[in-house]
Amino acid sequence: MTADDLVSLRRDLHRRPEPAWCEFYTTARIVDELESRVDLDELYTGPDAIAGEHRLAVPEDDALEDWYDRALAAGADEATLERLEGGYTGAVAVLERGEGPTVGLRVDIDALPREEAADAEHVPAAEGFRSANDGAMHACGHDAHATIGIGVLEQVATSDFSGTLKVFFQPAEEVVGGGKPMAKSDHLADVDYLLALHVGLDHPTGEVVAGIDGFLAITQLEAEFTGEPAHAGGHPERGRNAVQAMATAVQNLYAIPRHDDGATRVNAGIVEGGSAANIVPEHARIVAEVRGETTNLMEYVRDRAERVFHSAAEMHDCEVDLETGAEAPSATSDGELVSIVASVAAGTPGVDRVLERDDLGGSEDATYLMREVQRNGGLATYVGIGTDHPGGHHTSTFDVDETSIGHGVDVLSQTIEQIAIERP
Repeated sequence: MTADDLVSLRRDLHRRPEPAWCEFYTTARIVDELESRVDLDELYTGPDAIAGEHRLAVPEDDALEDWYDRALAAGADEATLERLEGGYTGAVAVLERGEGPTVGLRVDIDALPREEAADAEHVPAAEGFRSANDGAMHACGHDAHATIGIGVLEQVATSDFSGTLKVFFQPAEEVVGGGKPMAKSDHLADVDYLLALHVGLDHPTGEVVAGIDGFLAITQLEAEFTGEPAHAGGHPERGRNAVQAMATAVQNLYAIPRHDDGATRVNAGIVEGGSAANIVPEHARIVAEVRGETTNLMEYVRDRAERVFHSAAEMHDCEVDLETGAEAPSATSDGELVSIVASVAAGTPGVDRVLERDDLGGSEDATYLMREVQRNGGLATYVGIGTDHPGGHHTSTFDVDETSIGHGVDVLSQTIEQIAIERP
């Protein structure tokens, strides 16, 4: 693919952002591009691409149907869409080129539920590829990730690579919901080496991080409090106040002690309840998340958060229904692969600075795939491809420097070829 081809594809994907498990147009566009450019041995989509029983944070049926219809109206191939129905999005592309190791590359493809900036200083708005889907935006660079994945497949297909390459186009990273079903699919079982990637992360264009660590393990929790309504003026004693239970829980969540083994986090991100000022509220809801520097530390916070929810409900004579949502473990990049990436990046045109390691300081469900490969005796690393972005990740003005897409294709393609030679 030429630089113009990469930019054109990325801009098309940017213009059609779709949230987790709704990446119908995105998946269909990936399939179309791969079938027209790369002589693949296998291309898996729909339930054949993931272990569907492990999907996390799947939207309601009406939301899935709405995004399906949007993709169809935007011109996505109907036959491909039919295989994705029900939110079985994503794809696994397989390239077999003789004897050698099986190398995996994981790229995520979903967007965020936020409105994109429309001012003239925002390049996508100024150049006509701003999001056409109101309330959705590629605010984290996954449009570039998908493009890089396709570029890598085409470049490796025309190289001297000997072995098998699998590219995992993973849905639902933003809700930490797609890594587990992709990791639990049969496609990962024979992967000897895994590369995952992300653009930006506050690293500028021309900089490459060979191994990112510092992934915080995460679990999301949803607590539904139920009490008893009553007239707040006439008979307040007859009510059981669900909002009071919720408020107690919020306060006590933030009182969970930190841990001397490492960093922990807790956040009540959604807090809502009640219906009117003169009604003792019978329903209230919290959506929270807990994180830890290690999986054990995350579990430490999670266990105490669950105790907080139950205690708050009991204190105010309410019931609580507690559900665990999306989750992901921590992970560490393997030094042997980090060294290969660093060596390749140092010799790649356009790359002027290479860091061996950096900490993410957040969470990512690529860790499911990394740990699965490592558990099977393989090696994994998470690669950062620097890109200048005028707005921070997840902001309405986020954008990528499209020069960095080519850097990603070159570094990752050549790394895959070198892995097949060195077999660390």
